[in-house]
Amino acid sequence: MKIKFWILVLAISGTQACNTPHVAASHDADTPVTLNNGWQTLFDGNTTNGWHSYGKDKAGTGWIADNGILHFDPSKKDGGDLVTNESFKNFDLQLDWKISPGGNSGIIFYVNDNPEKYHYVWLTGPEMQIIDNEGHEDGKYPKHRAGDLYDLISALPESAKPVGEWNHAEIIALNGKLDFYLNSVHVVSTTMWDSNWDKMVAGSKFHEMPDFGKFREGHISLQDHGGDVWFKDIKIKKL
Repeated sequence: MKIKFWILVLAISGTQACNTPHVAASHDADTPVTLNNGWQTLFDGNTTNGWHSYGKDKAGTGWIADNGILHFDPSKKDGGDLVTNESFKNFDLQLDWKISPGGNSGIIFYVNDNPEKYHYVWLTGPEMQIIDNEGHEDGKYPKHRAGDLYDLISALPESAKPVGEWNHAEIIALNGKLDFYLNSVHVVSTTMWDSNWDKMVAGSKFHEMPDFGKFREGHISLQDHGGDVWFKDIKIKKL
C-alpha cells in the first residue's frame, strides 16, 4: 500500500510540473488571470505584473497602477512602451482608454520583443491609434486619427469620444483577418500578410522597416508617446 501511495504522489507532482506555464525568468512570473468564457485579464488593477517596459525587465515607474486604472505619467521620466510578458497569436483584445488634451498613444500588437534587433515596438507591430483628434497635430492627417490602423487604414465611421472620456477598443486578429471596433462601431477590416497588405505597407511610412507587420505571433504593447494616457479593463481571449 505504501508503494502505491508514493507512486500516486509522484504522478500528481509530475502532472503539476507539466502544467506549470513557462515564463521568461527576466520578467514577472505572473500570468493572466482567467475570467469567464475563456477571457483573461491582462491588468489586475493594482500592479503592472505581467508587463515590462520594452528593453527592460520590469515596467517603468511612469506606468502607475491604482484602483483599477493604469496611468502613464510622463512627468516620472521613466516610461517606455509597456509590453506584455506573454505573446499571442489569434486573439480578441478589449480595453478602455482615455487620452489627455493634446495626447497621443496607441495599442500595438504582434510586437517582436527583441530590443537588441528592433529598437522600437513599432518596427514590428501594427497599431490602433489613440489620440486627441482635435488637439494633437497628428490628428489632422488621415490614417493618424483615433481608431485608425495607424498610417494604413482610416477608421470609418469615426466613433471616438471627446478627449477626457473613456473609449472602448476591441482588436480581433484571427488567422490574418484583422478587425477594429471603437465604442462598439466596426471601424477597420482588413487581411494581413496577403498581397494587398504588402502593397499598403509599401505605400506607408513603414516601407523602410523590413519586418513591420510580418510576425504572426507577438506581444501587446501600450505606447508611451510622451503624454498622459489611461487604460482599464484590459482583457484578452485566445482564439
